Amino acid sequence: MGFIHTKAELKWLNQELVKIWPFVNEAASELIKTSVEPVFEQYKSFILASLHFSKLTLGTVAPQFTGVEILESDGSAITMELELQWDGNPNIVLDIQTTLGISLPVQVKNIGFTGVLRLVFKPLVAEIPCFGAVCCSLREKSKVEFTLKVIGGEMTAIPGISDAIEGTIRDTIEDTLTWPNRIIVPIVPGDYSDLELRPVGVLEVKLVEARDLTNKDLVGKSDPFAVLYIRPLREKTKKSKTINNDLNPIWNEHYEFEVEDISTQHLTIKVYDDEGLQPSEIIGCARVDLADVQPGKVKDLWLDLVKDLEIQRDKKPRGQVHLELLYYPYAKHEGVSNPFANQIQLTSLEKVLKTESNGYDINQRKNVIMRGVLSVTVISAEDLPPMDIGGKADPFVVLYLKKGETKKKTRVVTDTLNPIWNQTFDFVVEDALHDLLMVEVWDHDTFGKDYVGRCILTLTRVLLEGEFQDTFVLQGSKSGRLNLDFKWTPQPIYRDRERDQ
Repeated sequence: MGFIHTKAELKWLNQELVKIWPFVNEAASELIKTSVEPVFEQYKSFILASLHFSKLTLGTVAPQFTGVEILESDGSAITMELELQWDGNPNIVLDIQTTLGISLPVQVKNIGFTGVLRLVFKPLVAEIPCFGAVCCSLREKSKVEFTLKVIGGEMTAIPGISDAIEGTIRDTIEDTLTWPNRIIVPIVPGDYSDLELRPVGVLEVKLVEARDLTNKDLVGKSDPFAVLYIRPLREKTKKSKTINNDLNPIWNEHYEFEVEDISTQHLTIKVYDDEGLQPSEIIGCARVDLADVQPGKVKDLWLDLVKDLEIQRDKKPRGQVHLELLYYPYAKHEGVSNPFANQIQLTSLEKVLKTESNGYDINQRKNVIMRGVLSVTVISAEDLPPMDIGGKADPFVVLYLKKGETKKKTRVVTDTLNPIWNQTFDFVVEDALHDLLMVEVWDHDTFGKDYVGRCILTLTRVLLEGEFQDTFVLQGSKSGRLNLDFKWTPQPIYRDRERDQ
C-alpha cells in the first residue's frame, strides 16, 4: 500500500488537525520541552555550558498532511505513517550559557519541516480509544530548516557559536525522534516500559586501517584519527588513537556498540586530521547500513570516504577506510534468530560464547584469550604488476603477525606475474581477537628487493569458520590478487579475573 496523495482524501484530516491544533500545541510543547532538554545536555559542544528553553510554543499554524499510509502489522499494533509539511510560526527561545560565562537568548526562527511521521498505536486494548499508548517518531532523517538569531545582539559576536547551537539542535532531533528512537505517549494508564528502545545485540567493530587519505597539512602529512558511532551520543561515541604523519595509518583497534534496531540503524565513521590545540579538520566520512551485516558472519569492507554524508556533490577522492564488522544478537529477538542455533559443529569462539538461552555471553568474550596455531598456505598470486624491464617480476611473500616478531618468507618464483607457491606456514598466536596478519608481496632483485603491495587481515573469520580459502586484492599496488588458505587450531585460555581486577 502506497501513500494517499489526493487533496480530497486528506482534506478531512487537515481540517480536523486545524481544529485541535491549539490543544496539540499545548500538550506537545510541554512534551517536547521535557523530552528534549535532557538530550541537549548530552550533545552540547565544548563551547556550550547549557541549553534550556525559556519559551516554547508551536504557534498557530498547524502542519499539513500530504500523504497517509497504514502499514501491515502482526495484529498487536497499528502503524500509521503520515507525510507532512510544516512552515510554522513557533515561538522558541533558547537560554544559552557559554563556557566563557556569556548568557545569550537565542531565537529559533523560520522553521520549515518536511518528513514522514510514524505513529505506532500499541498495545491494542478492549476499551476506548482501543490502544494503550502511541509511539511517535520520524521514519527517517528529515529535512529541517531554521535560522538562529540572538535577541538584542549578533550571532557572529562569538566565533563558532552558531555552528555549535545548530549542530546540537540537529543531533538532538535525530537522536530523539528519528526511528528507531521514539517518544512514548501513554493514553490509557499502564506500564509501557516494553515499548522503550532496548538493545538487541552487539556490533563488534575492528578499525583496521586507512589508505590514500587526503593530506590536510602544508608541512608533512596528516595526523589521522577516527570517530565511530551508531548513535552520536557522547558516551556511545568511540575515538581511535592518532597516528602521526601518516596517510596510510594502521589502527588495529576494536570497539563494541549496542544495536537497538538492526534493520534501520547504521554505523558512521569520520576520519579527522589532529591539529593539536586547533579544532580537528575532517578528512572524510562513511556510513554502513547495519541491515547489510548478516548476524554471526564477518563482514570485511573498504569504505570510500566522502566530504558529507547528506550532500555528496564533492566527488574528490579522500581515501578509504578498512573495517571488519561482526554482529551478535543477544538471543532470538524480534524475528532475528541466532545464526548458529541449528549448527552442531561449533567453532572455538562459539563454544566459548555460547549460552543455553540460544544467545551469546559478550562479557565471557572479554575474559577469554583466543590462543592457538594459525596455519597459512600461500597458494598463488594473479595479475601482479610488472616490476622488471622485461615486463615480469620475481615475486615472493613475507608473512608476520602485527604483534609478533617472527617473519616467514616463501621462495622466490622467477620471471612471472602469476606465481604458484603452495607453501604453508604456522604461527603461534597469543591473542587472535586483537592481532593482525600482515602479508606482503616483494619483487626480488639481484641487489635488493622492491615492495609490490600488501594485505592486512584480521583473524576473526578463521576463528569463526575454523578453515577457509579466499582471494584477496593486493593493496597499494596497481593490480594483483593473493590466494590464501587459513586453518585455526585453538588453545583458548581464560584471563585470571582476580588478577585483572
